[in-house]
Amino acid sequence: SQYSAVDTNPLSVYIMQPIWNKIIKIVPLWIAPNLLTFSGFVMILFNYFLISFYDWDYTASGTSPGLVPTWVWLFSAFTTFCAYALDSIDGKHARRTQSSTPLGELFDHGLDSWATSIFVLSFFSVCSRDNGKTGVSVYTMYMYLSIVLFNFMCSHWEKYNTGVLFLPWGYDISQVVLIAAYLLTSAVGVEVWQKPLLLGYYITDILVILLIGFSLFLSFPQTLYNIHRAHLQKTLKNDSLYEGLLPLVSPLLLFVLLTVWVVLSPSNILAKQPRLFLWMVGVAFSNVICKVIICQMSSTQPELFHWFLFPLALVVYAAISGLLGWTEEAVLAVVTAVVTAAHVHYGVCVGRQLSEHLNIYIFSLKKRV
Repeated sequence: SQYSAVDTNPLSVYIMQPIWNKIIKIVPLWIAPNLLTFSGFVMILFNYFLISFYDWDYTASGTSPGLVPTWVWLFSAFTTFCAYALDSIDGKHARRTQSSTPLGELFDHGLDSWATSIFVLSFFSVCSRDNGKTGVSVYTMYMYLSIVLFNFMCSHWEKYNTGVLFLPWGYDISQVVLIAAYLLTSAVGVEVWQKPLLLGYYITDILVILLIGFSLFLSFPQTLYNIHRAHLQKTLKNDSLYEGLLPLVSPLLLFVLLTVWVVLSPSNILAKQPRLFLWMVGVAFSNVICKVIICQMSSTQPELFHWFLFPLALVVYAAISGLLGWTEEAVLAVVTAVVTAAHVHYGVCVGRQLSEHLNIYIFSLKKRV
């Protein structure tokens, strides 16, 4: 299917696009677009592990503010900007080199579906977790991540039904806010997040309020409106309501299962291992959404239940019933490792199959013989 995307965000159209158009001119024509996409992803992954090294349990910014060196925040701003730039020019570069392929589209959106959670998880280190005085509770973190992933899911659910990807306004805004937050932190220290800013509200409170407002009152209604408009214009890809709603079943069940684990965990798993748990949430979500993206590109029907839901349901049941007992953290670590490995394996396999099918290399513009 032909790729079509619509971007109406003034920040993107009037400020960022002219910048990208300048940057794209310095990219050599022999570089494969997927290499740009992948480089950006590797940068934010590296940045995430760097922050994790200094701040495994999200307390460094709150209890002892000097733990994360200033250069790490500067590096975070730099990698976030680079990933944002590379993600914005890869499509332009593909058109420039006449190498736009379904593989490139899938590669781009598939990595985005994973990167989305990594951006959020890196940002949590800036505001630190709740220590009684300042910071954000791990439950707020979980909710914050879920809302961001819900937004991502909506835009691809919308494309599944309308055939057009309406780029969410929140994307450009969130990237600029992230970069600004890292620069601010490196300039004045993490203390800025621990003083009330407006009417007794902290910056983090304001960001959470903005995020929820954006999602519930802008993004989600816009998604429903675009689908409704396609329905009126008779351009919907799916005739039945069942088919139209099908891609939402697995992500919503995933969210329900994970939330049950968070709320009913006897050892309070999210508070004990926030980094592991939230990472697992992001990877599991990315895998579910990648299936939807592939179905939407190949005009096939997604399966009702994603395979991961079955083992997860067993683990969650074992955890909340107390069967796991003191091994709950160890089991979470195993689940996280398995899901991550399965997701990487899935990505490599799909990439290989597509590159053979389309007779192209993933990271090179040379044609296969």
